[in-house]
Amino acid sequence: MRIWTTVLAAAVVALTLVVGAPSATQAGKLTATDGPGFTITMSAKAVKHGTYVITVRDRSNIHDFHLIGPGVNKKTSVAAVKTYTWTVTLKRGTYRFICDPHATIMKGVLRVT
Repeated sequence: MRIWTTVLAAAVVALTLVVGAPSATQAGKLTATDGPGFTITMSAKAVKHGTYVITVRDRSNIHDFHLIGPGVNKKTSVAAVKTYTWTVTLKRGTYRFICDPHATIMKGVLRVT
């Protein structure tokens, strides 16, 4: 009887661990915007490293959104006015985002820890 009690207790603990464990790590979410005026933004200034889905709202046909950093170099089209969705893995470090045609005035930084 004591053996069955031990086996049953071990099974309950194992089942609790499996049921309580997350099935997969979910991606973080960020939103980036350029335009319609001479503005460029990211929804956070600092995030933890990991996988992120970035929704880029490109609201002007004279701007682009260009994200540059460790392992990432993605940009939208200057002429297009549309919403993009990127899935990226952000590593520890500093990422810059700019509008290439107006890089001196439209720029920002995202820090990843």
